[in-house]
Amino acid sequence: MPSVTIEVRREYTVEQEIAMIEAVQSALVTHFKIPEKDKHIRFFSHLPHRFACPPHQEQSEFYTQITIDAFAGRSIDAKRALYQSIVDNLKLLGIPPAYVTIVLRDIPLENWGIRGGQAACDVNLGFKVDV
Repeated sequence: MPSVTIEVRREYTVEQEIAMIEAVQSALVTHFKIPEKDKHIRFFSHLPHRFACPPHQEQSEFYTQITIDAFAGRSIDAKRALYQSIVDNLKLLGIPPAYVTIVLRDIPLENWGIRGGQAACDVNLGFKVDV
């Protein structure tokens, strides 16, 4: 049940935004083994002056930052595969890999309140976290 934010520095069409959300979701399903229907992704398009990016980005309009809050427990191999898959999926949509930054925050299950205020560590999630 990762919670994801995709932030960009330009406007995209509705179809492009949906494709970007699906690109990230697909990578999460494949590499973090979450259920396909378990989608918690927000998409924000910022005006460029409100979203600074690294100065070496010559095509700064493509800069994309993805922040993923996830249950702690995934292996480094699963994380590496996730990062590469997200970048590969977004490349298919015209976003250069060098313009994608991914921040993953591992959060202990006891620090997530879900399903009516229960600690995630007390709930049968329906999927494994230790992949």
